Amino acid sequence: MQPVESSLDMERQELAKEYARLTRRLSFVELAVVGALLLMLVFGGVSGRLSHFLAFPQPLASALYFVILVIGLGIITMPLTYYQGFILPRRYGLSNQGFSAWLADGAKAAALGILLGLGVVIVVYLLLDRLPDIWWLLASILLLFLSMLLTWLTPTLLLPLFFKLEPLDDVELKQKLTNLAKRARTQVCGVFTMDLSSKATTANAMLAGLGDSRRIILSDTLLEQYSPEETEVILAHELGHHLHRHIPKLIGVQAVIVLLALYLADLVLKAGVTPLGFQGIADVAAFPLLILSLAAFSLVMTPLVNTYSRYLETSADETALELTANPQAFVAAMTKLTNQNLSVAQPSRWVELLLYDHPPYTKRVNLAGRYFQESS
Repeated sequence: MQPVESSLDMERQELAKEYARLTRRLSFVELAVVGALLLMLVFGGVSGRLSHFLAFPQPLASALYFVILVIGLGIITMPLTYYQGFILPRRYGLSNQGFSAWLADGAKAAALGILLGLGVVIVVYLLLDRLPDIWWLLASILLLFLSMLLTWLTPTLLLPLFFKLEPLDDVELKQKLTNLAKRARTQVCGVFTMDLSSKATTANAMLAGLGDSRRIILSDTLLEQYSPEETEVILAHELGHHLHRHIPKLIGVQAVIVLLALYLADLVLKAGVTPLGFQGIADVAAFPLLILSLAAFSLVMTPLVNTYSRYLETSADETALELTANPQAFVAAMTKLTNQNLSVAQPSRWVELLLYDHPPYTKRVNLAGRYFQESS
């Protein structure tokens, strides 16, 4: 067995660091703008005045408020969305998508988000209005089932809205990956390729879906530039998540977080009724306060969730090395992905702790090096 080596493109690393700094700053600006607007709506009395124009029974009032708020925020943040989502990826060579195609994808994503959000808001405000003591518990159960449904629908409904999926033509690679899935005791419904090159220059692979919808999906950019061994080790990482039941674990953790978030939101809403002049927790004027409390809790919990996610990702890396016994291919694949996807190989410690849900490149390569030494 040959020593594990890596060959990062240092020019790409400088670009990656620059790109990461810019996207972080833009994200912080967007967070500040949205947060300031929600605070103004709640504490500036704007939400109360707006609610006078929405004097309809619940959940119609909250549904209209949601649509108005989403459209308003979309218009206000449009310059940031355009610069961060279209200009920067093209400037740094990560996107080859034209403006009209990017706009069409954005419209589809926005329509899907509004449709799903509208359904959630309607049900949540029905519960707030009719079952104010336990709405948070019932809403968390609803969101758990919605999350599982969306995961199940991802490869059959959601991804095809944005990408063309076709069965993999390479019979030898298909058999290789199917056999790998069997070794990982994971049932898959097929191996597919996704035309990521129509939009981006990055590479990706996933094991998408749940139960009878689970399938292997490889981007065409991955198939064009990665060897079968490198593709196998990338997929082995994804299979590691299923082998160790990481998906149910993550769903469980997210369910607990959502439950806590909604319970705390219930406390915030009840505490704000009198001082803010709401008619009750189901008052449509309190809608921005509900969003603010959920967003604040999510912001606080994100570093903890990311820490747990990095732990699971490391476990999946270990499984990939065990399933393939090929640390050279693992390092080669991680190096190519880091170079191609413009990822920062070694971020600062605080950036990793706060923002990374995967271990950085250097830690993944060190893990492969330890595996090599132990298996030599």
